[in-house]
Amino acid sequence: MRIGLLGTGPWAQMVHAPALGGHDGLEFAGVWGRRPAAAEELAERHGTRAYADADALLADVDAVAVALPPDVQAELAVRAARAGCHLLLDKPLAPTVEQARAVVGAAERAQVASVVFFTTRFQSAPQAWIAEQAERGGWFTGRAQWLGALFGGAEDSPFAASPWRREKGALWDVGPHALSVLLPVLGDVRRVTAAAPGPGDTVHVVLDHAGGASSTLTLSLSAPPAAAGTAVEVRGTAGAAVLPEGTEEAVVAFARAADALTEAARTGRPHPCDAAFGLRVTEILAEAGDLLDRDGG
Repeated sequence: MRIGLLGTGPWAQMVHAPALGGHDGLEFAGVWGRRPAAAEELAERHGTRAYADADALLADVDAVAVALPPDVQAELAVRAARAGCHLLLDKPLAPTVEQARAVVGAAERAQVASVVFFTTRFQSAPQAWIAEQAERGGWFTGRAQWLGALFGGAEDSPFAASPWRREKGALWDVGPHALSVLLPVLGDVRRVTAAAPGPGDTVHVVLDHAGGASSTLTLSLSAPPAAAGTAVEVRGTAGAAVLPEGTEEAVVAFARAADALTEAARTGRPHPCDAAFGLRVTEILAEAGDLLDRDGG
């Protein structure tokens, strides 16, 4: 599979390009970015070609990986699908439900495969845990805490200057990760029953799941560095189960996501983390955001 990269920012440099360039089963065919000089530098570093025009890259590849802000990703994903490219996308799929639906619709009409890179879902220990708990069932409640320090003392991070993270906050940045773990274990969300603000961009969300369980999310990018971290726990008839820490680097997880895209393209079988799942996550985030806006959060 010939795959191109759309984007040249920190995530593209740290994860996407190294994973694609080092993948034995892919041909890393080129890079396009909104900053041509950055595309040239990234392409040279990984022995591939820089494209000045995104549509020219789309015409030359079988698939694209996208490392761009959600609104830019959504627009380019539609164009890529129309060009017949399989889609390896980032979370969140889009900043609005309408844009996310446009991506899903374009992929379905073009009959291209899609995978959204929820990092935890492609790390081996968490992936096995999620499958085990989903099979076990009988869950009564769950909780997820996804606390980052991006705006709470880690401003030297290359992601701290991200305009979309500043605008959308933890709900849209780390919320997708929490949902990607809870949904396959507890079932789809019937409704968001509450959403309340906390310090900084912190939000607390309460979910009612189709399987009868309820869950709570605490999401933040404003935690003090010493308080940052992730914890997910579910409780039910089998007792309590805690999500194990993912020890593999994001590059390794992203390479697995690329493998998943290749398999979905080869077999025609949708991956559990496809664009349709990304749309569902977007719908839940939008519902929580609407509650926050309505209540002045």
